[in-house]
Amino acid sequence: MKRFILLAAIIFMGTTFINAQELGLNIGNKAPELIGKGPNGETIKLSDLKGKVVLIDFWAAWCGPCRRENPTVVANYQKYRDAKFTVGKGFTVFGVSLDDSPERWKAAIEQDGLEWPNHICDFQKWNSKYRMIYQVRGIPDNYLIDENGVIIAKKLRGPSLDAALHKILREEL
Repeated sequence: MKRFILLAAIIFMGTTFINAQELGLNIGNKAPELIGKGPNGETIKLSDLKGKVVLIDFWAAWCGPCRRENPTVVANYQKYRDAKFTVGKGFTVFGVSLDDSPERWKAAIEQDGLEWPNHICDFQKWNSKYRMIYQVRGIPDNYLIDENGVIIAKKLRGPSLDAALHKILREEL
């Protein structure tokens, strides 16, 4: 009986470990789902972008470094949005704001030309549930996921975003 209990415990622990590896924040893990309200009150889900390469971009209107990084994100969105990758078709951005003011958030989206349709915010600033899910300690911060929602890179700023996207382009024959 003791052997049976020990064997059951080992199997349970192994299964728990395997399941814990499936969803997480490390490269190779499936990115946690994000669901929120967009600028017009519409529900937006990260999982609705399956099939595309997605940059989950944490930022805020009040964050100077974020606002200075936005032109880089915009340029890469414009360059790669219709590209064919080895890990997805097309590229988009899923903007996650840590703002506390709907007006400032919407104004920053407009001012910075963040033309992708996927923006969410819960207006809780550092108490944001999205920040907690992704354990964001500072912004700007980001995760790059493939067509299946698996994290393939993170913390891509400046030219490193373009380099990561270029690296996964599908070579046309």
